[in-house]
Amino acid sequence: MKFIKNQHKINEKNDTELILQYKSSGDLEVLGALYNRYMHLVFGVCLNYLKDEEQSKDAVMQIFEELVVKLRIHEVQNFKSWLHVLARNYCLMAIRKSSKNNTVSLEETFVENSEFVHLDIDDTKEQQLTVMEKCMETLPDEQRISVDLFYLQEKCYKEVAEITGYEMLKVKSYIQNGKRNLKICMEKNSSE
Repeated sequence: MKFIKNQHKINEKNDTELILQYKSSGDLEVLGALYNRYMHLVFGVCLNYLKDEEQSKDAVMQIFEELVVKLRIHEVQNFKSWLHVLARNYCLMAIRKSSKNNTVSLEETFVENSEFVHLDIDDTKEQQLTVMEKCMETLPDEQRISVDLFYLQEKCYKEVAEITGYEMLKVKSYIQNGKRNLKICMEKNSSE
C-alpha cells in the first residue's frame, strides 16, 4: 500500500515539515508520504481492534480519508501519537456502529407463550386495585385530591395547584404524604 510514486525529496523532511507543507499546499502526495511512514502501525492498531484483516485494510484507507480533513484542522505536535489515537478512535467507533446493528433472531418459542393467557386482569391485581380504592378513601381530602390528580389523572404540580387552589409547596407535600400514607395502608390491608 503505497500512496506516492516520487518520494525522494519528501522523505528527507521530518513529520512536522511535512505537516506544515500539507497544510499550506493541500498536496495529497505530501500527506501520502507522511502517512506511508506509519501505515503499518495504523494497520496493526486496526487489526488489534477489529480482528479482521480485510476490515483493517479498509479502515487504513478510511483513516487516510479522515486524515485529509482532520490534519488541516488540528494542531499536531507528535504525529505518530496523534495518528495512533485517531486510528484507535476510528476502530472503536466502527465497533460501536457494528454492535448497534446486531440482529437477534426471534424463534417461535421466544415470541409465543405456551400457556394460555387470559386478557382479564388476574385476581391479585384486582384485589390490589380494590385495596387501593379503599385506602384512597381513608386519606385526608387534600392528600386524596392531590394524589388522584397527580397520579391517576396525570396532572403536573402546577396544574394540581391551579385546579385545587392549593399553594405549590402544599401540593407537593400533600402528594408526598398521600403517597406514603397510601403505601402504608395498602401494605397493612393486603396482608389481611
